[in-house]
Amino acid sequence: MVKTEKAKGISRRGLLKGGAATAGVALGSGAITGFPTIWAQNIKDVTLRQFGTGVSNLNEVAQKVKEDLGFTLEMTALDSDAVTQRAATQPKSFDIADIEYWICKKVWPTGNLQAMDTSKIKNYDKIVGIFKSGKLTPESTIAQGTAPHTVGFVNGVDGTEFAAEESGWMTLIPTIYNADTLGIRPDLIGRPIGSWTELLNPEFKGKASILDISSIGIMDAAMVCEAMGEIQYGDKGNMTREEIDKTMAIFTEAKKAGQFRAFWKTFDESVNLMASGEVVIQSMWSPAITAVRSQGIPCIYQPLKEGYRSWGGGIGLSKNLSGLELDAAYEYINWYLDGWVGGFLMRQGYYSAVPETSKNHMTEDEWGFWFEGKPAKGDIANPFGTVMEKAGAVRDGGSFYDRMGAVACWNAVMDENQYMVRKWNEFIAA
Repeated sequence: MVKTEKAKGISRRGLLKGGAATAGVALGSGAITGFPTIWAQNIKDVTLRQFGTGVSNLNEVAQKVKEDLGFTLEMTALDSDAVTQRAATQPKSFDIADIEYWICKKVWPTGNLQAMDTSKIKNYDKIVGIFKSGKLTPESTIAQGTAPHTVGFVNGVDGTEFAAEESGWMTLIPTIYNADTLGIRPDLIGRPIGSWTELLNPEFKGKASILDISSIGIMDAAMVCEAMGEIQYGDKGNMTREEIDKTMAIFTEAKKAGQFRAFWKTFDESVNLMASGEVVIQSMWSPAITAVRSQGIPCIYQPLKEGYRSWGGGIGLSKNLSGLELDAAYEYINWYLDGWVGGFLMRQGYYSAVPETSKNHMTEDEWGFWFEGKPAKGDIANPFGTVMEKAGAVRDGGSFYDRMGAVACWNAVMDENQYMVRKWNEFIAA
């Protein structure tokens, strides 16, 4: 999955001196179906460097890009904190940043990304409302935290401030998102789990885990503390120093009492902790549940009465991207939203920003299971062909609207972010 980057070659730079501008005009005109001649000649020499988390930086996607679009996509998978640091400090080291919306709040002010013209996004009108108005349905309540639409738009191509509504210029083109909750081992717990409070239940002393990415972990901690009735937050996604202190005090006390077996940063760590049985309840991501189940081990992504903690990701473009390479990046984005990637990711339990195109790349049974919450008619396999669910199984949490409609908060960057990070690190070190 992780691919070491190669330096961009001279042939790639040479392309920009040639007919790149012509290709851009031809592509932008909308008058040409298929690739212009100059594009077809040069596209095979283009290499775009993408980095992001292991969630969506997958070799299968890079291979399919080469097959369908003809150019090379070099992918590097990093953890969320490393993604943030790189996007903020190394703008010349990437072309495409596959990042989460809370990270955008940290990266956009650096000026390292360029605003994207939504008129060039073929399926823009089909992007779900979460990323445009903040509402899944007209009746939806917007959840706390850094909701994607609040950092999704800027006023104009050179906009430096986030826009309050759709503006025609996006910071990120949304691609992937989910409603996150706790993963559990039902076979080792042996009773129903229905609340976030269970993460700190002494019954699971030494067998609980939380993820050690401060901006995400603090949200899980807040869901627990609020469910326990210990803290009533004004906004879990933008805590006061007093709220941060109270939250970390509760978790530090639990840590010192031996509640946590481990703290994880990567997908693989979370899978190994759960599959081994060392941990029976923990923060988890949907494909990690998939990975444990595909080993034949019982694992549930447990719906909880207080709701889900959600996140969303998207594709951002380096400010240094121009000419033929920028055209290639827009082609890539349009290809991404056209359904193949969405189908691939939905079979791992994620959601696509344009669900209806993903439907074209899934069987009726897969769509029914993953999106509509219907019982599976036959075996349900992950994207790699491994059977995960048998006929009759129903997705944990039900349908898309049941799950995304029960989001209580989004991963967030707070006004007191630096203070929060310091307190989080003190908790981990305690």
